[in-house]
Amino acid sequence: MADRELYIPKSWTEDRERCRAAKVPDDWEFATKGDLARHMVLRALGSPLPITWVTADSAYGQESRFRRLLEQSGVGYVLAVPKSQFTVGCPRIEGLFAQAPDEAWEKISCGNGAKGPRVYHGATVRLPAVAESDHQGEVLHRMRWALARRSIRKPDEIAYCLAYAPLETTAQELVRIAGTRWAIEEGFQAAKNECGLDQYEVRRYPGWYRHITLAMLAHAFLAATAHQDRERGAGRVRQPGPSSSQWRRFGDSWQLVGPGSRTCTDVEAGTTR
Repeated sequence: MADRELYIPKSWTEDRERCRAAKVPDDWEFATKGDLARHMVLRALGSPLPITWVTADSAYGQESRFRRLLEQSGVGYVLAVPKSQFTVGCPRIEGLFAQAPDEAWEKISCGNGAKGPRVYHGATVRLPAVAESDHQGEVLHRMRWALARRSIRKPDEIAYCLAYAPLETTAQELVRIAGTRWAIEEGFQAAKNECGLDQYEVRRYPGWYRHITLAMLAHAFLAATAHQDRERGAGRVRQPGPSSSQWRRFGDSWQLVGPGSRTCTDVEAGTTR
């Protein structure tokens, strides 16, 4: 997690006294969630972070201004969209995939989940290029795609995505990028469970900002520490520390001992069991 924004509804931003009481900056103007997402993307692109792809759910994917910003910035995306989404070549994306032949649907996996590989039927199709944004001069340099993910057990459940990517990008790569959204959601859940990301009870904006920032920092520290442990490998097994229990094993039975007392001594080894 690298950035955060607080959505403040218009009923608040139009009530300046209410905002001042909550220490919301005086220059704060109403912004939709799509506006906030664009602001964060622009900040990320202006940072040293290596931004190559953007993924998001349909609340952001359906916004043409958000997609246009990414295209103008030269950033690839795989964005979820609703089934009613207009796309190049078809008024609704669900209609586009309703025309897909049976052989276009393949059993694929976009990565591992909590219960193993996430397998489903998927279909991808290249869309016609848009002259004003997909070409550099006369040369095509970007390609548009539409993706669909259909549940194997419930084939009526279909999720859709629009993608914008360099020419050399394969359908398998797009599927992999789409699957990273699960890792992002797992990261959010871990930050909530382990760092209290959503456990704030604040009345003022500075309190919310500090809480979110510290929770993100704590989550980053835990993630980096876990990654370092994985890099070092799992060869070292952590030995259990001394038990505080007064129960001690004695041969094929157990013995109750008091603090500081010794049990059967192995004279040869010089140890106590």
